[in-house]
Amino acid sequence: MAKKINISNTFPKQAFWDMDTNKLSVQKDKAIIIPRVLMTTNEDTFSKDIELVESVYNTNEIYTTLKNTKERISNNVCRLVSKRYNKPAFSRYDFS
Repeated sequence: MAKKINISNTFPKQAFWDMDTNKLSVQKDKAIIIPRVLMTTNEDTFSKDIELVESVYNTNEIYTTLKNTKERISNNVCRLVSKRYNKPAFSRYDFS
């Protein structure tokens, strides 16, 4: 049985400013949770932020979720995740 994770105690509350975290399921709502936690990260805070996400999700879940998200994740975050997991680079936005 998977351990119960309290989202509001695990992740920054400001990432979920517009929703009730008590109604979120760690597994069912990972498509919301993973991008929201990494949405405001940058090169300086990436290690700390990604480790927080990795405390709940495995690397494949993180990579795949970000690759398929419609959330506003920067191309820089996509690049940092790809590099960290030694996976093919991907971009959320194409500026060509």
